Amino acid sequence: GNAAQTHDPEYICGVAGNAALTAFSQSLGSVSPRDGIRVISVNPGPVETERLVGLMKKKAQDRTGDAENWRELFKPLPFGRACTPEEVGTMIAFLASDRCSYNSGSVVTIDAGVSARSFNF
Repeated sequence: GNAAQTHDPEYICGVAGNAALTAFSQSLGSVSPRDGIRVISVNPGPVETERLVGLMKKKAQDRTGDAENWRELFKPLPFGRACTPEEVGTMIAFLASDRCSYNSGSVVTIDAGVSARSFNF
């Protein structure tokens, strides 16, 4: 995920793990074409999965007493929402397609620019 780029001190293990996977993908992808294999890494930011929704409902309940108000917690994000699983899947389908056949060793971040900013939300 995009933790490889955000360097969040509240998520050090995730940052280190994601950074390692990014470096692995770039390194392997730099030599894999000689074997006819492409390696591409996808780093999503917040994705509206059942797990994330559950966490946000708990956070909303703790903060406001109203678990159903969880979408408000996404308002500070770009576009005011998390990424959808379908958006991640669409990117993966494109990256695996012939339309992206000259790509290897790349890391594609899907986070609406969050990791490019110098501050966290």
